[in-house]
Amino acid sequence: MTKQIVIAGGGIGGLSAALACSYANWPVRLLEFAPDFSEVGAGIQLGPNTVRILHGWGLGPDLSRLAAYPERLQARSAITGAELGVLPLGERTRSLYGAPHATIHRADMQHILLKAVRKHSRVQMHMRSGVESFAETPDGIQVSTLGGPSYDGEALVGADGLWSRVRQKLLNDGRPRVTGHLAYRAMVAQHNLPERLRSLQITVWMGPKMHVVQYPVRRGQGLNVVAIVQGSVDGRIDGWDHDANAQDLRAALSDTCRPLQDLVAAIEHWRLWPLSDRPPMRGPQEQAQGRVALLGDAAHPMRPYMAQGAGMAIEDAACLQHVLTPPDVPMAQRLETYAAQRWQRNARVQERSIRNGKIFHAQGPVRWGRDLAMRMGGARVMDVPWLYGGAPF
Repeated sequence: MTKQIVIAGGGIGGLSAALACSYANWPVRLLEFAPDFSEVGAGIQLGPNTVRILHGWGLGPDLSRLAAYPERLQARSAITGAELGVLPLGERTRSLYGAPHATIHRADMQHILLKAVRKHSRVQMHMRSGVESFAETPDGIQVSTLGGPSYDGEALVGADGLWSRVRQKLLNDGRPRVTGHLAYRAMVAQHNLPERLRSLQITVWMGPKMHVVQYPVRRGQGLNVVAIVQGSVDGRIDGWDHDANAQDLRAALSDTCRPLQDLVAAIEHWRLWPLSDRPPMRGPQEQAQGRVALLGDAAHPMRPYMAQGAGMAIEDAACLQHVLTPPDVPMAQRLETYAAQRWQRNARVQERSIRNGKIFHAQGPVRWGRDLAMRMGGARVMDVPWLYGGAPF
């Protein structure tokens, strides 16, 4: 029996898991279906709960070279442009939660993790190698790949994303659900924007049935913009890198304020991502069973209204490191502990993300109440201490 952990998926979750298992002194065999490690241009936010883990893995210097660290998060009305509330970040976040709030290009985050994983000789990576099936044996688990070899290990970690093959083999619970929300994503160099549209802070524009988020990446040289509107698309939805017509987005935002329309008009190329998710986790059996564990979007795909998709995957990996570190513990027991320590926090973030989407897109009296609460409460309403300061396990 080979003493190794087999990981399906080479995205942020899978690479985080590989790094975490290495730090727990386990050999790793990582299987990635794609021919190479690549990420389409999009940004992600890393709350202090996530940055603390990355710093603990020794990735702080690399993160500092590639990320941006906004000093404030501002909420504005998409209709009037008026400021609704401000959450100071920067030193306040460092002081309260022990780490900053960072924003980074997704490809840069993957590069940081891949660089760290490649330093570990105990990690073997196989491209063009997706999981076809797996079966538990008396001593471990055997993982068969699509048209390729089989690998033996002591555990399988499914980190293969929203459309996880490992999840379907383990839970057989069908396809993710369609949310009816469409995300238009764009990345633009700040020097290509008029000066009045450049920004080094996070801004959330909230309007009826829509919102837009913008924030800096690449130490402020780039601006990531995500516009989410309610609607549907024709054709397949199992990928987010669809070409999208900028005219459709401009039409959807035609009733918004001039500064927001100017920002959208200044960007020519948008990618369309029809959002899908799953209901909040209902128990530890959705995180692990036997010698198989799920991690990140394979376990708990969530709507992006808390900016915690990558964060929860990285927290999962840190918990995996925690349960794999003690010697002489049966693997099934380790993964049972992993599931017990993670599922409720993941479910809470999933639930809060759904709730936030309703708040962001509120109409009528609910929107008026939201705006009033944000104006009066400011940072107290916008901060999330249980998330940013809470332990991941």
